[in-house]
Amino acid sequence: MNRTELVDAIAKKADLSKKDADAALKAFIDTVGTQLKKGDKIQLVGFGTFEVAKRAARKGKNPQTGEVIKIAASKAPKFKAGKALKDLVNKK
Repeated sequence: MNRTELVDAIAKKADLSKKDADAALKAFIDTVGTQLKKGDKIQLVGFGTFEVAKRAARKGKNPQTGEVIKIAASKAPKFKAGKALKDLVNKK
C-alpha cells in the first residue's frame, strides 16, 4: 500500500474527504518526526511505540576495497509494535 492508497483507505474509513485525510496523515507524520527529533518517545497503546535508537560509532569495512573505515555515531527511528497490533496481524 502506498501513500495514495493509505489516504483513500483513511478517507473511506473515517468518512473524510481525501484532502482532509491527506492533511491528517501529513500532520501525523510531521508530528512524529518532530517529536522523535526532540528525543521524545511516542506511545500509542495497542498500536505501538515510536522512539529513537542511538547507534554508537564503530569500525566497518569498505566491501569493495576491504579498507577499514570509521562509521560515525548516529540516531535512527525505531518502531515497536504493540500487543493489539501483533494480535491483529497474527489473527487467523
